[in-house]
Amino acid sequence: MYGLYLEAVNDYINESYGEDVWRLIENRAEIPHLKFVRHQMYNDNLILRLAKAAGEVLGKTHDELMYAFGVYMVKRIGNYGYERILKVLGRNVRDFINELDNLHEYFRFSFPKVQPPSFCVEEECETSLTLHYRSTRKGFTQFVKGQLSQVGRQFYNTDIEVEILSKEETEKMTYVVRRCCAPTCPAAGGHLTPAPPCHGFRLAQVYKMNFDNAAFKHRMPQQKTAPSYEKLPMKRGIFFDMFPFSVIFRRDMTMYRIGDGLKEVFSDLQGKKVNEEFTLVRPMLEFSWDNIYTHLNNVFELLSKAVVESKQKDMREPPKKPLHLKGQMKYVPQWDSLIFLGTPIIETVEDMIKMGVYVNDLNLHDSSRELILAGTQQSAELQLALDQEQQKYAQLQEIIKKLDEEKKRGDSLLYAMIPKAVADRLRKGITALETCQVFPDVTILFSDVVKFNEICIHITPMQVVDMLNEIYIVFDTLSEKHNVYKVVETIRDAYMVVAGVPNKTTFHAHHICDMALDMLSSIDHLKDPSTGDNIQIRVGIHSGMVVAGVVGLKMPRYCLFGDTVNTASRMESNGVGMQIHISQTTKDHLEHEPYIIEERGKIFVKGKGYMKTYWL
Repeated sequence: MYGLYLEAVNDYINESYGEDVWRLIENRAEIPHLKFVRHQMYNDNLILRLAKAAGEVLGKTHDELMYAFGVYMVKRIGNYGYERILKVLGRNVRDFINELDNLHEYFRFSFPKVQPPSFCVEEECETSLTLHYRSTRKGFTQFVKGQLSQVGRQFYNTDIEVEILSKEETEKMTYVVRRCCAPTCPAAGGHLTPAPPCHGFRLAQVYKMNFDNAAFKHRMPQQKTAPSYEKLPMKRGIFFDMFPFSVIFRRDMTMYRIGDGLKEVFSDLQGKKVNEEFTLVRPMLEFSWDNIYTHLNNVFELLSKAVVESKQKDMREPPKKPLHLKGQMKYVPQWDSLIFLGTPIIETVEDMIKMGVYVNDLNLHDSSRELILAGTQQSAELQLALDQEQQKYAQLQEIIKKLDEEKKRGDSLLYAMIPKAVADRLRKGITALETCQVFPDVTILFSDVVKFNEICIHITPMQVVDMLNEIYIVFDTLSEKHNVYKVVETIRDAYMVVAGVPNKTTFHAHHICDMALDMLSSIDHLKDPSTGDNIQIRVGIHSGMVVAGVVGLKMPRYCLFGDTVNTASRMESNGVGMQIHISQTTKDHLEHEPYIIEERGKIFVKGKGYMKTYWL
């Protein structure tokens, strides 16, 4: 699959749900590509993995997403430069669908490695059309359905109701039949023609499409003998000179006339069966008279089963290559025969050498000669340009990967200073002042090291840093465990966390008290560098109202303001080593909870007077 389809899925998710959602889907699908290149080949399963991941993230089904992808692909086709091709594919919906099987042929030079599905119209009336869809890929049924519906709306102002009538999947084949018919159509109540077997494909499906098919005209029965004034006698040699790669065969598939060019390549074809000497590549049908006769409006591709021996004597090892023909099938009633008017599919001069075909073997009345010769002259330049673009793409991918890594590092640093929810609001253009909020009920914890100043006198500055680093690593781990926010602004040995900011919760006091209990039990292995004794800490907790927001420009910080902050600090400074000192408001939040609380009594608190406090 080419990157064109994956690019459309990327654009759809970004436009509909935002870049952050796309990143989440991309990571969940484990997609290694940071940017899809339109003309680069990718694994067919990538789009299915994206649809599965998007369904998990967005809560949508696989069918809903694949249908939406198909609709968007047609909507944005103009952005990819192919809208004009779709517009001229047919005058109406009927013509478009009948020409659909040939669409990928027009993209052969832009997308040479494409593996197109097959579309065949089986039954038709003024209000109906039965479409058979065959593909080597699984999982794209709804994608095609969305494309068909959108084509009717966008290019023909016609509503097409697409219904899946039958579906067959095997390890190598998908076969789908879609019938487009209104309730008044005779075909709506009838039975479908049994689907011909498909070989080498993974999905086969039948679509029913309801739309106004007024463009349909019943075929008139053909006359056995044409009027005399329409007869244009032509010698056999002139005809086969005009169509050197043509084949005429009867109902038993026996070839009784072949073109001069084909004779030069395979001299012993005449009298053999065409389905034994050639494989039908397109349309995706069993190679039989009935199947060909009912699909005369399709382009046919035949691939010889025998390889062509090169006649170039100067080549050391003449390569072998089958002959690939593309053309049209026509029924000739006077002969009761089918005639295949074909021309070789040759992309380069090297292919001609391998096949033993020469320029003068090709038709004069089409562009085969010009395309091959002109393409050969430009192929070297195009290949060089392609190699350069691929090199630039590889460099770009590496740069984007490094940029993404740096972005993650920057985000990690930012979220350490500012809560993620607040940082995301700032990125959307909210000013720092607008981030300020009043939180009526939160709980704050302060802690410090007992006799910190005395310890610092007896040890080196680096030992002080190492000691605090060990303590903070333990406390930071606990803050993540208990879902509390660590306030960045820390002075000396003081450590401050808060619950209820910026994410509000009714259990803010419980989170902080649980963390405080873990803090006491988690530092029993930390030693005082000056004495070798265990380090002791004091913990103070208070609950109340605060104002929180981002302040500063050069180094913005998320800060808390209010009397609650000061009171929590006083609880810590008036505390005792290896004890948790809490205020009356915090105790009130812990009523009827399994915490052991002892009354300390009233103490004098600077700036507050006498307060009744407790030990937790």
